[in-house]
Amino acid sequence: MGLGIVVVETCTRNELSNLDLEQLETEYEEVAVIRTDCLNMCNLCRARPYALVNGNKVYEKTTTECYEKVVVVVQSELKDFYQY
Repeated sequence: MGLGIVVVETCTRNELSNLDLEQLETEYEEVAVIRTDCLNMCNLCRARPYALVNGNKVYEKTTTECYEKVVVVVQSELKDFYQY
């Protein structure tokens, strides 16, 4: 698990959890990926692939689009963190 400056959370029942999200920890040492049984967002979980990035919802129509958006949000969070 990464340093946890950026936390990516996903429900194990969500489509996005089928992807290798731990790759984010390899690419960005500051990222921690947490998979949980349920994030209590069942309506969103059934409707779209999604993740929480530092508590903010990131979702798209497809898993690929969602993963790409998660990467963009992770990069933005890291940029903001290191600018301080």
